[in-house]
Amino acid sequence: MDLKVLRIGDNGNATLGVFYINGILACGTVEDEERSIKVAGETRIPNGKYKVGLRKEGGFHNRYSVKYGDMHKGMLAIYNANDWKIKADGMEFQYVLIHNGNTEKHTAACLLLNNSIDFRTNTGGSSVDAYKEWYPIIADAVERGEDVTIEYIDVETGK
Repeated sequence: MDLKVLRIGDNGNATLGVFYINGILACGTVEDEERSIKVAGETRIPNGKYKVGLRKEGGFHNRYSVKYGDMHKGMLAIYNANDWKIKADGMEFQYVLIHNGNTEKHTAACLLLNNSIDFRTNTGGSSVDAYKEWYPIIADAVERGEDVTIEYIDVETGK
């Protein structure tokens, strides 16, 4: 399964984008802003292609197990190294997840799925609905053993 995030706007505080699953537009996204030097909890992951797996431990996993019941199979985690890490552009991130949330305050490098995005406020909307719609499709693919990857591309730079 091929996931793709086209980053279409960064106001220096948050990044908005669009999310594709196997080339089909699924929803909008909200992330932290781009930085050349990582600031913990305030920096999006660098553009690139990463693996997606299910992380079945930790605080988010425990909360989402209660919140979503049988639908929840583990947190969608983005990584390219052991221990759920991302190493890119001289920065290291750990436990980068795909989850719900509407503003950059709800993320620490994670990808937030949203059914709407507002360019005036750089926020999203209907995040829980977007998550409930797309999470099962991605999680099922991971559980079936499919190779699930996510690629981040900055539309302005084409990288």
